[in-house]
Amino acid sequence: MKFLVDAHLPKKLALLLQYRGYDAKHTLDLPEGNYTKDSKINQITIEEERVLISKDLDFVESLLISNRPYKLICITTGNISNKELLDIFANNLDSIIKEMQQCRYMEITAQSLIVKL
Repeated sequence: MKFLVDAHLPKKLALLLQYRGYDAKHTLDLPEGNYTKDSKINQITIEEERVLISKDLDFVESLLISNRPYKLICITTGNISNKELLDIFANNLDSIIKEMQQCRYMEITAQSLIVKL
């Protein structure tokens, strides 16, 4: 499974996914970095079949209306530390991967993983 981590999330999340053996990029790794437009991010996810991990609710709307990005994990944890976010992923990565193989959209809150589509 391949991932693209959006600008509002720490690059350490992409590094954690890489450490666990997954192909993961952060928007900082793209030519336009964190200034990459949402439309370009959607295009990259479709072309490279990457799961987008983002806090940006515009991507939820885009997925529902135009079927883009390829797949989406929306982070709705509120204000938590980067360490807490990384812990959520580290502790739940197997479940996240399993669910994302079957669905296109998941929401991650501070307390749970919610599969939506």
